[in-house]
Amino acid sequence: MNVRRSFELLGVAVLAGGLTMWFKYDARDGLLTTVLLTLLGMPVLALTHVFARRRGRAGSLSRQFVVGVGLVVGAALLGVGVLASVLFVSSHDAFTMALLLAFAGALSAYSAWLLANSVMRDIRTVRDGIVAIGKGDHPPKMDTTPGDEIADLAEAAERMRRQLADREAERDAAEAARRHLIAGISHDLRTPLTSLQLVSRAVDDGLVNQDTGRHYLEQIPSLVRSLDDLIEDLFELSRLEAGDITWSLEPIELRELIAESVDAMKLQAQHAGIILRAQPALDLHPVLGNTDKLQRVLRNLIQNALRHTPPDGSVTVAARPSADGVEVEVADTGTGVQVADRDHLFDPFFRGGATMSTSGRGAGLGLTVCRAIVEVHGGRIWLADSAGGTRIRFSLRPTLPEQ
Repeated sequence: MNVRRSFELLGVAVLAGGLTMWFKYDARDGLLTTVLLTLLGMPVLALTHVFARRRGRAGSLSRQFVVGVGLVVGAALLGVGVLASVLFVSSHDAFTMALLLAFAGALSAYSAWLLANSVMRDIRTVRDGIVAIGKGDHPPKMDTTPGDEIADLAEAAERMRRQLADREAERDAAEAARRHLIAGISHDLRTPLTSLQLVSRAVDDGLVNQDTGRHYLEQIPSLVRSLDDLIEDLFELSRLEAGDITWSLEPIELRELIAESVDAMKLQAQHAGIILRAQPALDLHPVLGNTDKLQRVLRNLIQNALRHTPPDGSVTVAARPSADGVEVEVADTGTGVQVADRDHLFDPFFRGGATMSTSGRGAGLGLTVCRAIVEVHGGRIWLADSAGGTRIRFSLRPTLPEQ
């Protein structure tokens, strides 16, 4: 509070006291009371403001309370002594008034000291907790006296501690994911690059005969496709996670999209000795999506299913209406997903247990990319329960009805 405001309030109090004496007795007593209250109040209030500005020199908060009360009471005692001598008050009455004022001041100082100590305990608790948080420690809950502003401060500090702990856990998880991602990329880049290097060196150095050299050269397109698929998946995933989405959504006839995707993969299925078929329902409504991206989802899911299905098995792509729009399912007759792998199926570079795949190909990003694309479309993707094999389902929103 500024000085001007304080003296304005003092003026109001002095005026109220003088008017009270006027109405109670007479104008003379009212005027005298006004003068006395002014002479007593102004130096006390001025001294209080001076101390408030320099209270830090007194030390701790409890000492500031005691010194402040002592200064105010001392100034009041001095004022009472001066007024008693001016007004010719008897020494007995003046001494009694001073003694009562001194007792009230001492009692006020001790009460202020007790209150300040209680406040200081809470302040030290909050201070120690914040210092511990600043050092990266996790202090216990800051228990303070409930119901006051310090308790609100302690609660705010506790919320900050929990938030920092959550951020730290998220940071550690992100760092672990980053290390896992780098390790996965390094492994999947190194494998085909090493193979390409060995093949090219063997052919260039003439260390193999013509038939073996031709066989090595026939492996190069497959290795290049592996690298190309990995790089394409990495770029796609990084763009989706960064929110770099420039493609538009439009109504799509899902039956036609599924038929085209299955037809494009049938030759690969035949070479693997696997039956690939499409079984979309007849009453499918158009969905809202991007044709190229949804084809990528279907291609990744079908490739993944073919990779995990033994010869003489089958892969079925089905679709049916659902309460939220349309559900698409890619089911295979492979060995299925182990229980321990179910929660990590859509994690980057996850390939599952040793029994999951019948092929060593695949970088473990296909399902991750599928999840990102489906979520951008407003749908979700999950592993459905299955008595045998694997069933991956994803949902898509229907187009909005025309108004």
